[in-house]
Amino acid sequence: MAAQNEEPKALNLLFRTFFSKHWPVWVGGITLGILNILLFAIKSPWGASGGINNWGENLFKSFGLFGFEGTTPVNAHFYGLLCLILVIGAFVGALLSKEFALRIPPKGELVKGFLGGGLMALGAAVGMGCTIGSFFSGVPALSGGAIIFTMGLFAGVIVALKYLLWEMENLPGVSTGKSYTFLAVSEKKGKWQIWLGWIVSIVIFLIAWFVAGTNSILAWFIISGLLMGLICQRSRFCIVKAFRDPFMTGESDGSVGVMAGLLVTLVGFTAIKYFGIGLGDVSLRAREMTWVYPHFWFRALIGGFVFGVGMTIAGGCAVGTLWRVGEGQVKLWMSAIGFILISPISRKFIAPPLVDLMPHSMKFKNYLPDYIGYTGAFLLVCLFILLWYVFVKWNERTGKFSAF
Repeated sequence: MAAQNEEPKALNLLFRTFFSKHWPVWVGGITLGILNILLFAIKSPWGASGGINNWGENLFKSFGLFGFEGTTPVNAHFYGLLCLILVIGAFVGALLSKEFALRIPPKGELVKGFLGGGLMALGAAVGMGCTIGSFFSGVPALSGGAIIFTMGLFAGVIVALKYLLWEMENLPGVSTGKSYTFLAVSEKKGKWQIWLGWIVSIVIFLIAWFVAGTNSILAWFIISGLLMGLICQRSRFCIVKAFRDPFMTGESDGSVGVMAGLLVTLVGFTAIKYFGIGLGDVSLRAREMTWVYPHFWFRALIGGFVFGVGMTIAGGCAVGTLWRVGEGQVKLWMSAIGFILISPISRKFIAPPLVDLMPHSMKFKNYLPDYIGYTGAFLLVCLFILLWYVFVKWNERTGKFSAF
């Protein structure tokens, strides 16, 4: 009888450990890095902009616009489905922690969300990736272009922050006005959110179970998307936070969390590429060149810069937009809409003529081990992360570059 009385208390304690408060960002970074390694081991690394683009192409396909008739349906597209389930995973995390609510900001913020999403779409099209594919996965994939893309992100964030500070001083009316919140619950009420969270989780696991009968890899992407969304929501994992906060508030928690994820992913990706893990029907060279895009150097720099501006104005990067959509932040709904609508147009009509103007020397594949070997490439990325860590910790202590 005593054991029966203690069991619910133990389970309740376990539940509260995960959902009564937010996790440290570094916990999110490490767990996301591990899931990213597993994705690569069975197929290919984590990406977000390609999945969001797939949503946009399917939307235009449904209206017969812009010639996207051959687009893969979302339910058969690995990354389109991964992004969709990630949103649902964040929805589950928000429900289980009773944090879901529709939060509608002033009109000016909604407009900035849409514009920021559009700029991210354009930046991803030009730079061949987003803060996930061309940064969080690209840097550990030992891509030289990914490092240049990262430099562009930093520059874009700084420029956008300068604008936002100017806007606050000179155009304060842009972001002020009425805001609304619906469906929010208190700590002692709103158990319907927890029940709904469990129901949605069970449905997703059942879908994955049925899909596994015909496509086990797609089933794993479904499970990974659910876990990634929940982890991002609970840890507040967002790459724009990692780039923005040191220059705005001086805080480094977001940056350190992303660095932790990068280091874990770097070890796993390097092992997969060096030893040819998960080759399947592809050659060792094809495995090595996974997530190494022809965007070194200028293409990556411009794409990263535009993406950095967009994500700062929107208040969320590619993955940050997705999980915030799941927890009900309407500004990021607008960001997602901008990304979805502009991405296919950018990829088909805007980026190609711009890229055609660039000589090959500004848009080629740069795989770091080809130039400095695996040891040199691994150490170079570690040095890159170390210098970033030293900078954000020094800036947190001194405030030298905070809010300029």
